[in-house]
Amino acid sequence: MRLMPIRAFRTITVEPNLPETLQPLITLSRNLWWTWNKDAAIAFRDIDPALWERCTHNPVRMLQMADTDRFERLGRDEEFVARVRSVWESFHHYMGRPPRSILGAGGVVAYFSMEFALTESLPSYSGGLGVLAGDHLKSASDVRLPLVGVGLFYQEGYFHQQLDESGWQRESYSTIDPVGQPFAQVEDASGHPISVRVPFPGREVIAAVLRLDVGQVPLYLLDTNVDENSPEDREITCRLYGGDDEMRVKQEMVLGIGGARALEAVGIQPSVYHMNEGHSAFLGLERIRRLMEEQGLSFDEARIPVSASTVFTTHTAVAAGIDKFSPDLLSAQLGPYYRAIGLDDHAFRGLGRTNPDNELEPFSMAVLGLHLSGKRNGVSQLHGDVSRRLWSNAWAGEPEELTPIGAVTNGVHLPTWVANELSHLYDRAVGADWRDAPQDASPWQNLCDIPNAELWETHVMLRERLVARAQVRFITDAARAGRIVNGPRPLRPDALTIGFARRFAAYKRATLLFHDPERLARILNNPDRPVQIIFAGKSHPRDEGGKQLIREVSEFSRRPEFRDHLVILEDYDVDLARTLVQGCDVWLNTPLRPMEASGTSGMKAVANGCLHLSVRDGWWAEAYREPFGWAIGNGSVGSDPASQDELDAHALYDLLEQEVVPLFYSRDASGMPDAWVDRMRGSICEYAPRFNSGRMVNDYADGSYVPAAEAGRRLSQDEFRVTRNAAAWLARIRSAWSGVKILSIEDEPGRQAQTGKPVKVSVQVHTGQLAPTDVRVDLVFGEANLAQQSAATGISSLMFSGATSEGVHQFVGDFRPAHGGRIGYAIRVLPFHADLDTLDTGLVLWS
Repeated sequence: MRLMPIRAFRTITVEPNLPETLQPLITLSRNLWWTWNKDAAIAFRDIDPALWERCTHNPVRMLQMADTDRFERLGRDEEFVARVRSVWESFHHYMGRPPRSILGAGGVVAYFSMEFALTESLPSYSGGLGVLAGDHLKSASDVRLPLVGVGLFYQEGYFHQQLDESGWQRESYSTIDPVGQPFAQVEDASGHPISVRVPFPGREVIAAVLRLDVGQVPLYLLDTNVDENSPEDREITCRLYGGDDEMRVKQEMVLGIGGARALEAVGIQPSVYHMNEGHSAFLGLERIRRLMEEQGLSFDEARIPVSASTVFTTHTAVAAGIDKFSPDLLSAQLGPYYRAIGLDDHAFRGLGRTNPDNELEPFSMAVLGLHLSGKRNGVSQLHGDVSRRLWSNAWAGEPEELTPIGAVTNGVHLPTWVANELSHLYDRAVGADWRDAPQDASPWQNLCDIPNAELWETHVMLRERLVARAQVRFITDAARAGRIVNGPRPLRPDALTIGFARRFAAYKRATLLFHDPERLARILNNPDRPVQIIFAGKSHPRDEGGKQLIREVSEFSRRPEFRDHLVILEDYDVDLARTLVQGCDVWLNTPLRPMEASGTSGMKAVANGCLHLSVRDGWWAEAYREPFGWAIGNGSVGSDPASQDELDAHALYDLLEQEVVPLFYSRDASGMPDAWVDRMRGSICEYAPRFNSGRMVNDYADGSYVPAAEAGRRLSQDEFRVTRNAAAWLARIRSAWSGVKILSIEDEPGRQAQTGKPVKVSVQVHTGQLAPTDVRVDLVFGEANLAQQSAATGISSLMFSGATSEGVHQFVGDFRPAHGGRIGYAIRVLPFHADLDTLDTGLVLWS
């Protein structure tokens, strides 16, 4: 009999009725701490393993759905009750740790991101950006950094992927019911739900504020799907990256403007704001507006403390990957908002342009983020170089090397990604501290005490688990798409297994492996040394080129010569990612250098003993060391992508044929690949202590958060008197800067110098109406070519030594060449104020 749906008169929320001994499970289910505490996760799984899988590893939903009789039996099971009590005690101890006070009394960082990957049951992420954001929150909790997250709650999240019979990606969405998630509606002191109003043309959009706890870190999510909004506005937070450019602008207004207002509504006053990419850059405008309103500051005055206390992280290595909008679209959506804070169209649009006067340049959210922040960084050392080149035009007059964008190399949250079986080995050898904080390499060397046989057997078990799961998913995916699978299941549990799983975008070159199909087929089909490859990954719904790459991989996987050795798995998510990085033998990454900003999937893999095989791009450009993994090519970048593909493909085949495959199948009499296991152990010890998100968060704290908090605190002193004075100083500098001249430069010992010996330089500067303390004179030096073009690899500030005549002042100093050859230097004069980032003035004078 088919059940007929009815429309409910009213709905109520029914909480699970658990025995007293199991009551802690309710609290544990509502904090995502369980996602990286394996004992907690296993306890939830053991309530009902089949239901755990059906609920996509969501303990809130599982407790709602589990059979009451099952809880009654477990409540009388002394062993299970003891496990729950032990987990509860660990959680209570973890949550009771005091936060570090490195930001000053009550200081907190507000971390804004468009997406967060925290658990597979909450698909509010599309790829690496969200995974990085989720790991950032988890490690901030682990290292006790006072931090809150801000994002959006998407009713339908990100899409589910299915491949049709031809291998073409199809997208579908499912509704996320907040009742079945660990959300809490944030309430005020009177118990009323808190919401914020976001100004839109002719109306205000209401956003409810939800809270999601990630260990000690609260994540606040805004939801426009509320009754007070029109149907159109309720759709704003429907899908991650859904809709057209207009929808993206609306989402980013809710995130930036609404997110800043949400923190104020819940009583949080951050000392530092961190924008994870440009999606949230409107929060800078909202903070400026609030200071103008509350403190009576002008826009230019308010911008100073806002920028000084803001950190901006860029994640893309190509300009095309940044949100850019037409000026007319932004004027239509934001015009009334920015005009109310004193900006006309030209002034507002200039904030999002590298050249404010170029009316043909679109509005870039990344440039807005760069202009409204004081600390800026890429996500690997190489990406820092790329970002300085990409955005150097935003600092006219400065060479690329001096563009004020640094680098904080990404890391991954080891407790989330390391297999449980390996975790026990690490606990035994390294100590339990590896879970919570970065380590130096020395404790990890104790992995040498783990016998090769034990480490290898653990890895073999993880590979077998991966292959079994891949086979089941392959059959299920094929049946859903209407494909008939003849013959045995693909993949073998004992074959060398290579993983390639990431977003399908053109620059990631997923099909580079098929450059020479016949050669690849020979590698895979060697009867004595078989090799197999598992692909997974989604393409953005509007990226037709990425979808075509998925289709090509799917088509190759069906060829007779590849069918048993190559599969592509659908609906890549963090659960499948864990299984892949834990079970593969080799992790493959083939981006077109230097377009991979970081590539954190490789970090997850090496932490599990998987060996990395990658182009020297992203994190691998700084990480690669022999003999830990392999580098494809020599790191060169050709001008012709097709030629570069050819070179890199053949280098990849050579490595597989001559090094990777022979090493894997080199076994002793007992079948043990000792040389491979030694390399696994060495890779873990080399990379796990360095490329983890605990180290990353501490890098942000030391290099960005603490200085930004101190700058913001200094500028806000005495009712922002310091800010007002700094703004007045800057206005004076701008009006008088045209009178600054470099009159003469003298050096000693002249055009001949010696390595390591000082070259003394004296500079005469006419400062006009400015005092000598209003400027900073730098000697910028580096290796030069025959055309007298010099790299800016060193800076030495010159000291004021006195006035030589009215308005003319002398500055002296020296630099020491580190090596011989042709060295060039130039003199740079900048405005100087102790409370301002001088490079942000846009004023510079070169010799």
